[in-house]
Amino acid sequence: MNVRSFLDTNVVIYALSHSSPEKARIAQQLITDGVAEKLGVVSYQVVQEFINVAQRRFREAITGLDLEAFVLATLFPMMVVSSSPALFVEALRLQSGHRLDWYDSLIVAAALQGGCKILYSEDLQHGQRFGGLVVQNPFL
Repeated sequence: MNVRSFLDTNVVIYALSHSSPEKARIAQQLITDGVAEKLGVVSYQVVQEFINVAQRRFREAITGLDLEAFVLATLFPMMVVSSSPALFVEALRLQSGHRLDWYDSLIVAAALQGGCKILYSEDLQHGQRFGGLVVQNPFL
C-alpha cells in the first residue's frame, strides 16, 4: 500500500474469515500494510458492520476479548472518518449521482472524506471512479 486507501467492510471480514484462505491472506496483507504504513482508512460504518458480522455470522465464534483486541489494535488506528452531517450530504449526492445504494454511498463518501486514492472493495465495480478515487477489487 503506497497511497492512502480505504478498506471496505468485506475486506476486513475476509481477514478473519476461514471461508476463503486466499482472500483471507490478501485481506490480512492489506490490513497489515494499512496499519503499519498509516495509509489504511476505515470509517465508523466499517467498524460497526464488521463487529456485527463477527458476532453473528462467523462460523467459528470470535471471543469478546479477541474481537475487542482486534478492533482496538487494528481498526481504531485506521478509523479516521466519523459520522458527520457533511458525510451524509456527500453520501446523498453520490447516491443520486451514481445510482449507489445508501450504504455503498456512505463508504464512497467516507473514502473521499478520508483523502483516499483507492477504495478496496468487492461490492463496487472494479475500476469505477469517483473523482480521484478508484475502486479496486483486491480479490480479482
